[in-house]
Amino acid sequence: MVSKDQVVAAIKTVYDPEIPVNIYDLGLVYDVALKSEDRCDVKMTLTSQGCPSAQSIPLSVKDRIQRLGLKEVNVDIVWEPAWGPHLISPEGKKILGLE
Repeated sequence: MVSKDQVVAAIKTVYDPEIPVNIYDLGLVYDVALKSEDRCDVKMTLTSQGCPSAQSIPLSVKDRIQRLGLKEVNVDIVWEPAWGPHLISPEGKKILGLE
């Protein structure tokens, strides 16, 4: 069975092409829920509604999670709460020089 830690590790391999921090540490992923042994739901946002990678980032998240063996992966893009720099992890802030 796939663990939440494995899903998070897979998500951490996805980057916004314009930012050198993975989307998890960037604070774009709000929730990861394993619903069964072959289903995962991800609730996430993007840095802005006009993000040029709005199509590719969620598809990459879905693909990376499916590679773990999960058959059904739902990636839901939400705009509330709005993303902001306060959501960036300490590791992400370090990479971006914000600490």
